[in-house]
Amino acid sequence: MTSIFEILPVLSNQTTTMLQEVRRSLVQVINGHHGAGAGVVWKAGGYVLTNHHVIGRGTMRVILENGDEIPAKLAARDPDIDLALLQIEWPSLPPARISDSRLLQPGQLVFALGHPWGQKDYLTSGIISSLTTASTRSGRLIPIIRSDAPLAPGNSGGPLVDAAGGVVGINTMIIGGDQGVAITSQVADQFVDLALKELYGAKEGVLI
Repeated sequence: MTSIFEILPVLSNQTTTMLQEVRRSLVQVINGHHGAGAGVVWKAGGYVLTNHHVIGRGTMRVILENGDEIPAKLAARDPDIDLALLQIEWPSLPPARISDSRLLQPGQLVFALGHPWGQKDYLTSGIISSLTTASTRSGRLIPIIRSDAPLAPGNSGGPLVDAAGGVVGINTMIIGGDQGVAITSQVADQFVDLALKELYGAKEGVLI
């Protein structure tokens, strides 16, 4: 696994600039004192998307690119598709650019950003192995992305990014030892949009 600072110099200037922009929207999600994963600023207003399995049950906070630690509150969650939306009081954070995962093709280059084993701001690359579907525990079929970009604990909740710098998925698990699985941006966007609509109409501001 290669540090983002080691791999960036060997990439094209355009790709380097693109990945640096994505990195501005990357955060580390800390659950109490025991768990850490990644998250990406999905919407303006401090809305951070991550995996549901990252948030656990402890007090949450996020660590920004500059090292600042900000308390986070749960805005929405859906364990069935393993997504959770957090909100932090830092509305000036730039949201990532989201690309349409429905336009992807096998063989395309992708980058995974995250914090494997607690090491901040790491980058791996690979190609899309397949575009398929997975069945959730409730029986829903959702589109997923499989790639050979190496992942490790701490990558969960981080963005999978295409060569143009758009987020196409949220990394969620490793299967077969060498295949990463990401929830598509299509599914993630639908989750966030629905969550925000319900959130602004809910008294408690938290979805279960």
